Amino acid sequence: MMTINEIQDEIIEEFSDFEDWMDKYQLLIDLGSDQPPLEEKYKNEQNLIDGCQSRVWLQADMIDGKLHFQAESDALIVKGIVALLIRVLGDHTPQEILDTDLYFIERIGLSEHLSPTRSNGLLAMIKQMKMYALAFKAKGF
Repeated sequence: MMTINEIQDEIIEEFSDFEDWMDKYQLLIDLGSDQPPLEEKYKNEQNLIDGCQSRVWLQADMIDGKLHFQAESDALIVKGIVALLIRVLGDHTPQEILDTDLYFIERIGLSEHLSPTRSNGLLAMIKQMKMYALAFKAKGF
């Protein structure tokens, strides 16, 4: 099992293969397309993330002491971003998620290439994932 930081480094490497941002956006879109669709039952108000311009649903389940995330968005790039976040934070313990510094976002240049509304959405997604980690940790996981 890779650590969160090993996964972040892997993503930074993948994105560094491309110099042109159009290619990086394409990579994000491809990552989003590879995401398995979210079951309809999880597309509910409770899973809808506030603060995103497009609709993003995030479902979290605790499986063997680790947080398992599933998500769906109606915007391709946003779906790609959430796919990256799931790849980094998914299947780790609540404590590992809470202790994480998500430096890959800065390093791949994502923060500076997103519109302000998308950046807010990105922060909202991260906040939601950390909230889930906090909630499960409080429940004694």
